Amino acid sequence: MEVAFMMKKNVLTLVLVGIIAGALPRCIEAQHCGCATHQCCSRWGYCGTSKDYCGTGCQEGPGYTLPPINHVSLPFLTQKLFNGIIHQADASCPGKKFYTRAAFLDAHNSFYEFGRIGSVDDSKREIAAFFGHVTHAIGHFCYIEEIDGPSKKYCDEVYTKSYPCNANKRYYGRGPLQLTWNFNYGAAGKSIGFDGLNSPETVTNDPVISFKTALWYWMKFVHPVIGEGFGKTIRAINNLECDGRNPARVKKRVAYYIEYCKQLNVSPGNNLTC
Repeated sequence: MEVAFMMKKNVLTLVLVGIIAGALPRCIEAQHCGCATHQCCSRWGYCGTSKDYCGTGCQEGPGYTLPPINHVSLPFLTQKLFNGIIHQADASCPGKKFYTRAAFLDAHNSFYEFGRIGSVDDSKREIAAFFGHVTHAIGHFCYIEEIDGPSKKYCDEVYTKSYPCNANKRYYGRGPLQLTWNFNYGAAGKSIGFDGLNSPETVTNDPVISFKTALWYWMKFVHPVIGEGFGKTIRAINNLECDGRNPARVKKRVAYYIEYCKQLNVSPGNNLTC
């Protein structure tokens, strides 16, 4: 689905400038780059000493410090709020029997920063943003996998040395944010603890793993810009919609976000579009 096209475009663009930012969605645990003691491991998993490596998203090294958390335990994601989203899906939707609030909260235990950085209002806005994008991506939790996904392999040969594709598997969009491409399945599996390259279907069979892949992507690629407004999260999720290229889809994302902010009794903030 949408993440597939955005991710592929980002990878191709970033390879041209020698950086693969966006290729590997951010996991909250450090990736242990193996950098020298004076170097930082960047949010993208590379070693260096400039602010690009030691600044926002730095995972380890002299520039890395654990961000303070606000001890929010996600009481804002009530069963009522969750039900208000999923109950809008048609009764025939496979996701209605798959996605649960309990599975999300279980997955969240592995990503302590999500919804817990900054003020309580900041936490509410991040929760609203995450579920706004999920609602848009999989239709109020209707879909578990990409429509017509089995016909698409999504094997990027640039990354087959590190993430070799299984000839019998397909790496199409699965889960709340539609994890896509072999390099994402391989990296996500290594971090979360499942065989993403040889068993990508785990994302559609295990709801906790499914939510973990979405949170993994979010924390790598979206969370670092959450403080810059919802519009920045749209650009991080699907840059192809921005700059007037698909205003209707941007408008829908913003509408979901604003609705969830209202339900959480928090201002949506500024910079809502991209």
